[in-house]
Amino acid sequence: MISLNVNGRTHEVDVDPSTPLLWVLRDHLGLTGTKFGCGIAQCGACTVHVDGVARRTCRLAVRGVEGAEITTIEGLSEDGLTPLQEAWLDQDVVQCGYCQSGQIMAASALLASNPEPSDEEIDQAMRRNICRCGAYNRIRLAIRQASGSAPRGGAR
Repeated sequence: MISLNVNGRTHEVDVDPSTPLLWVLRDHLGLTGTKFGCGIAQCGACTVHVDGVARRTCRLAVRGVEGAEITTIEGLSEDGLTPLQEAWLDQDVVQCGYCQSGQIMAASALLASNPEPSDEEIDQAMRRNICRCGAYNRIRLAIRQASGSAPRGGAR
């Protein structure tokens, strides 16, 4: 048995300790907001927070996160959308939507550690999260809006 703290709740899961966290979240806990993208920790679709740090879960064994605080897209807010998620909608970031939970998790970790990032800091923090639709400029605008440095609906 492995004990995981996910979104503020403790879960006991009976899995092989080498099982990737992604599959425990999706298949055992029913938290399907975290997506499978590439399986080699390159695209970022599977990003969650582990002790506040954005981490790729498709290659992260559950044995490495036992006792850590894990936050998925479902756990970002208990009462609606976060300012970042609202900015995502305001800036019309979502196209196909597949990468969005990973993008939002990476962006929220950035804003937690750097509340007013420059465009260069945003680009650096987000560079490993792939958006197949190429919404990178709108992603940057949404992050800037959430940080207070861009107007609402600036991409339209």
